Amino acid sequence: MSSREEILSTIRLERPKLDRPLPDVPIFDEVWSCALLAVFKQSLERMGGSFLEAPITGDVLRPVRNKIAGAKAVCSLVPEITGTQDIEQVNSAAELPDVHIAIVRASFAVAETGSVLLSEDDPRVNAVACLAPHLLVLLDPVDILVNLHHAFHRAEFRSGHHASWRTGPPATADIEGMLVHGVQGVRSLTVFPIARGAGDTPVQ
Repeated sequence: MSSREEILSTIRLERPKLDRPLPDVPIFDEVWSCALLAVFKQSLERMGGSFLEAPITGDVLRPVRNKIAGAKAVCSLVPEITGTQDIEQVNSAAELPDVHIAIVRASFAVAETGSVLLSEDDPRVNAVACLAPHLLVLLDPVDILVNLHHAFHRAEFRSGHHASWRTGPPATADIEGMLVHGVQGVRSLTVFPIARGAGDTPVQ
């Protein structure tokens, strides 16, 4: 048994066997004057993220096709788009050193903050959304919630071991007052609104 396994086994053994239900989280509903998708877009762009407008007619995935055109390596974790890296053949993050764009689907999003949530079930390899310098997130508009108080009631917080919020690309402004994106994470985060199951033909 490794030292790590020994420590974790001891923690599990000594953990108090108590039923501690989570406290009720109020909703704090507000009256929104416009559609949640518009509010989400505004919040996302305010945090440095990008939003791809869905076309009214024609190829629904055309904006995604244009976005990934010319990319060195694309790792897609969604059925709508075929990347250059077959994620089914990847077993560890070490096999993804050169991914340029990662494409994932968010479990849901929050309009108030412009955040998307990636749950444990979304990426097959958890690190793929952190290794790629550019992250493209597909989001079903019906999965946009008003605020974080609604988000805490979602099942994704009670199933699985972890989930991560993404609110635009990480940024810092503590070096000579210059705002720099992508210092500790992706350099760009782009969200494309598309319903689950739409675009049945994979984009090559």
